[in-house]
Amino acid sequence: MSSFPDLPKTMMAMLLTGHGGYEKLQYRADFLVPEAGPGEVLIKVAAAGINNTDINTRIGWYSDTASDRTDAVVEDGSWTGEALAFPRIQGADVCGKIVAVGPRVAPKRLGQRVLVQSCLVSLRQNGLDQWLGSERNGGFAQYVAVPALDAFAIDSDLSDAELASFPCSYGTAENLLTRSGVKADERVLITGATGGLGSAAVQLAKRRGAEVLALVSLQKMDQCAALGADRLLSRDQPLLDQIDANSLDVVIDAVGGAAWPDLIEALRPRGRYAVSGAIGGPMVSLDLRKLYLKDLTLFGCTAQDEGVFQNLISYIERGEVKPLIARTYVLSDMVQAQKDFVAKSHIGKLVLIVPQ
Repeated sequence: MSSFPDLPKTMMAMLLTGHGGYEKLQYRADFLVPEAGPGEVLIKVAAAGINNTDINTRIGWYSDTASDRTDAVVEDGSWTGEALAFPRIQGADVCGKIVAVGPRVAPKRLGQRVLVQSCLVSLRQNGLDQWLGSERNGGFAQYVAVPALDAFAIDSDLSDAELASFPCSYGTAENLLTRSGVKADERVLITGATGGLGSAAVQLAKRRGAEVLALVSLQKMDQCAALGADRLLSRDQPLLDQIDANSLDVVIDAVGGAAWPDLIEALRPRGRYAVSGAIGGPMVSLDLRKLYLKDLTLFGCTAQDEGVFQNLISYIERGEVKPLIARTYVLSDMVQAQKDFVAKSHIGKLVLIVPQ
């Protein structure tokens, strides 16, 4: 292994010790620094963003037996539906610098500033991916080891916190738009548009030249002008009171919930629906006649397509997308950051600054 000199043996890290409440988060200053194995790099983490998946994984919400985001304490609560190994370091968003490289990785990568692809595409097997902070330890620590192929060099004047806001939310949003084939002049509705994923999808859909309708809560309407959507719709009013049925080309959804059938009703024939989240509730009602008589296409989007993250890196470097940071915290304030995240009073991303 090639590395910078004087790497420490231990590090500060926020550990998830099991599925459950905030008491399962434990801040430690004596966790062993990982080593970069074959084909891996060791990254000194500068900043790491918070995502819905951090809360979902902590409470075990990904289990088929979990019904909502408050009562699930289960054993099979990972992205893949399998049991997690604890303790686990979460954190799907990583911005940092490569400080060591393992065998089969070029030493010239030492010192590179990188963003890590949250969906570790290089480890894909049988169509399934490992995710940073879920199946593998992630960025809520001073150091993280990741596959070199999933650590992308970035040339940007943005701060570490700003760059850490991109990987999971913007990567997922770009994947949703790519899978659903959003094109210029198409009419696209984005739910949950004030969250990290939704606000990213608004920017990325506008970048493609689409007409963007953003669904937001009534109390956040006045704060949403900066999102860049062509029209803001209230999620507190019936959707079909605000737009016509059969008027949308694409729906990008991260909410689900009881009002979900209206999204299908609003799609025009041969419309496309793409989903990567269900914070409003995972159980929805679908009239199959709507699906086949309107020739609709539904996309479930978790694993990212090849090239999606590389494209995102190029957008960032060319200044075609902008970070939207609501607040930053120090790593040891993880519990407060998660409480603020769950309160949903913010617009954009909450980011943790990792001690250097």
